[in-house]
Amino acid sequence: MKIILTGGTGFIGTAVRRQLLSEAHQIYILTRQKILSAHEQEKFIYWNPERLGDWAACFDGADVVINLSGENIAGRYWTESQKQRIVQSRVNATRMIVAAIGQARKKPSTLINASAVGYYGHVPFALMTEGNGRGEGFLAETCEMWENEAMQAERFGVRVVLARLGPVLGEKGGMLSKMIFPYYFFLGGSLGSGEQWISWIHRDDVAGIFSFLMTHPSLSGPVNVAAPKPVFMKEFSSLLGNLLHRPSWLKVPSFVIRLIMGEMSSVVLEGQRVVPQKLSDQGYRFKYEDLKPALAAILSKKNA
Repeated sequence: MKIILTGGTGFIGTAVRRQLLSEAHQIYILTRQKILSAHEQEKFIYWNPERLGDWAACFDGADVVINLSGENIAGRYWTESQKQRIVQSRVNATRMIVAAIGQARKKPSTLINASAVGYYGHVPFALMTEGNGRGEGFLAETCEMWENEAMQAERFGVRVVLARLGPVLGEKGGMLSKMIFPYYFFLGGSLGSGEQWISWIHRDDVAGIFSFLMTHPSLSGPVNVAAPKPVFMKEFSSLLGNLLHRPSWLKVPSFVIRLIMGEMSSVVLEGQRVVPQKLSDQGYRFKYEDLKPALAAILSKKNA
């Protein structure tokens, strides 16, 4: 297939690119960096996600568009201006992608647009499937605006998939790289109460799921991209400590995290128990269903 990919140089996008290249697809990566590729299956195209330009020409005749663009949620303290950047980086880029689809003579059949399980808000107890509605809070509102923009592509006859990603685990980035550092100094442990759910997903499964979504036209709308066995924060911390042969006894109180991180503390202090109902119903086979082998595989690569 001819595939358009945004966010293809990031933590998740790099894994998606590897998967697509292994399947011999032709990939057009929209980026704001000047990059040349030695790989004949991929081409880097400079784009400005704020406005249409020459880059939009590559959408003509494309089969699938995968949109992973967006400011890092936990990259900076959440000032009002940073929150605005988080929202606008997602909404504006998606709006331009939909506009490019609209002007293509031969339109893509599918748009797979990233979103997040943060859509469901903070849900301490209930099991969340794709049928549940939007929760409360900044992340939930951001996801809703992001998804609404992507759904505009349906008016062009495009199948839209909203890939609601859980915290992605992998080496050299993501949630794990932030959590693991204190363990090396014997300071690891739960953040907050430890009772918040983590609906994690291994990065290899993210790449596999995106490939699966491309070839299963019956899947549309929201799709939870999370492993089928979410865990509590305290279980995550304990497993990580065991695998690193480090204690995980140090518990950082919620009020300390709120003092340090402000409103952004919701990223680590709140959670939801999300299951991938649609993927399970369609028969996707997870490479990593359980957290322990997922963490072990990542740590073995990190230490290799």
